[in-house]
Amino acid sequence: MEIGISMFGDLAFNRSTNSFQPAQQRIQEILEEIKLADEVGLDVFGIGEHHRPDFSVSSPEIILAAAAGITKNIKLTSSVTVLSSTDPVRVYQNFSSLDLVSNGRAEITVGRGSFIESFPLFGYNLNDYAGLFTEKLELLLAINKNDTITWKGKYRAPLVEQQVLPRAVDNHLDIWIAVGGTPESVVRAARLGLPLIVAIIGGMPRQFQPFFQLYKDEYLKAGHDPEKMQLATHSHGLIGDQAQETSDRYFPHYADQMNRIGKDRGWAPYSKAQFEGGREKEGALFVGDTAQVTDKILYHQELFGLTRFLLHVDVGAPSHKDLMRTIELLGTKVKPEVDKALRK
Repeated sequence: MEIGISMFGDLAFNRSTNSFQPAQQRIQEILEEIKLADEVGLDVFGIGEHHRPDFSVSSPEIILAAAAGITKNIKLTSSVTVLSSTDPVRVYQNFSSLDLVSNGRAEITVGRGSFIESFPLFGYNLNDYAGLFTEKLELLLAINKNDTITWKGKYRAPLVEQQVLPRAVDNHLDIWIAVGGTPESVVRAARLGLPLIVAIIGGMPRQFQPFFQLYKDEYLKAGHDPEKMQLATHSHGLIGDQAQETSDRYFPHYADQMNRIGKDRGWAPYSKAQFEGGREKEGALFVGDTAQVTDKILYHQELFGLTRFLLHVDVGAPSHKDLMRTIELLGTKVKPEVDKALRK
């Protein structure tokens, strides 16, 4: 089972100046964090795409290319690329180039996007939300299989005997599908035989069991090799030396970000009771000490049959020091214990 981290590049908010942390500072911190993740033996690093003032990263492939030069082993993926509002040809070219720079460590994780700022920014109509993703995924998969493409769709100019270059190492990129738990998205990924990552960031994770079972059933029904099935989850968390002290220190950062996003979406204010409930075994948060996080990862692996787990560590912009400690503990304490337990 692979264990890694993901980030969105959240920017810390300074109440005294009423301003966000400079993006340059946060990006430099992210690079230090990726370097450490590689050094402590984590398997995967993912960075997401946003186009808001509270996030520092709009182009994951640029950050990942910078990371490729300071890491040796860790896989580098988007988390996610909003495929609906970008061009599949350019996505493939960017990530195939990253694959060459990193000697075969690049992956793409694509999703429809839970944030919608990229649609008007790049000239797409939100009314085409579902159709854009379906069509662009089809084109991206075709490009991944063939270096010369003839293709026609509704939302993009046709391609006639066009080469898409450069090609990735071994002429192939792993392309994951990220979903929030809609059955249609799960079925699509399964029938295409694509690896699935489910964002479990609230509620009771056990409720997602039917989605994983649906994926497994449809994957096998479509005739795909069960040995190649890959399933992952992405959940929010932070690890410290003292569980409750870590929770108490992290809550204000987490709540501030939940409330900033919730203001746009009509959510009720985020409470400490919600946060502490999420830390329980049946909750979605991985906030605590190494023993708690280890036990919860193993519980989710048992529930869903995971081959990968990503801890999303920077919601609300905890301090660089706390992120570095989280990464250190995940790599040196949690991952070895998970590996040991799964070998039994």
